[in-house]
Amino acid sequence: MPSTERNHSPKMTAPLTPAAPQDQRFLVLFDFDETIICESSDDALVRTLPDKELPAWLKNSYREGQYNENTQKILAYMAEQGVSKDSIHSAVEKIPPNQGLMNLFQYLQSHQQDFELVVVSDANMYFIETWLRHAGVRDLFRKIFTNPSSFNAAGQLVLLSFHSHSCPRCPDNMCKQVILREYLAERQKERGGVPFQRVFYIGDGANDACPCLALGPRDTAFPRKDFPMHRLLKEFQQSAKFKTNIEPWVSGKDIVDCLKKIVEEK
Repeated sequence: MPSTERNHSPKMTAPLTPAAPQDQRFLVLFDFDETIICESSDDALVRTLPDKELPAWLKNSYREGQYNENTQKILAYMAEQGVSKDSIHSAVEKIPPNQGLMNLFQYLQSHQQDFELVVVSDANMYFIETWLRHAGVRDLFRKIFTNPSSFNAAGQLVLLSFHSHSCPRCPDNMCKQVILREYLAERQKERGGVPFQRVFYIGDGANDACPCLALGPRDTAFPRKDFPMHRLLKEFQQSAKFKTNIEPWVSGKDIVDCLKKIVEEK
């Protein structure tokens, strides 16, 4: 990503129209970090620190599967270092989108009658709402599933866990497969018993592979090429039970090209 884009997060220029009611044929789920945006939002936070990096003791405290706990430690440290809410807000707004993602949003905006959009992310509500609003795409999304967050009286951003679950594959605070299954059941009921014709899941991380186990043979998983989700899905493909289509992506344009073919099938 060219450095010139660091401080210029593109925005949607056309005004958004309200999302269509309950008649969309397709559901599209997005991860946030390293999917919608080009990096982990935690990395953007670190750049607001006086030394632009975390101390060794904090870096070394990270444990696999404890992303939420790690982010909480970083936010506590930032508050101790005097990093303000405004600095955090500005840092999040400046994160560039992933390559071609704004093109993908423009395509989905022009086909709102077909696509219902949802974010499912292990980041947090403040980061995601801030970035989507700044980019001009918040109204495209019907729902955001992520960890609750708010600033306390001392000015520290505090995170909570999204939920608890019993899935052995996922971090304690979030299983995206549980979220997806519950959402599909809820929406089918709200839609008078009519399910989505197809479901599309766009992600990059290891925790984006688990929800793909809930997808069927007409659905498509879009893993970012050569990222952990992609590697795990290739392992899942060794099982005859896993029948979901897999379309790796490098740019949002790759996803647009695939969705266009599906929409044209009617």
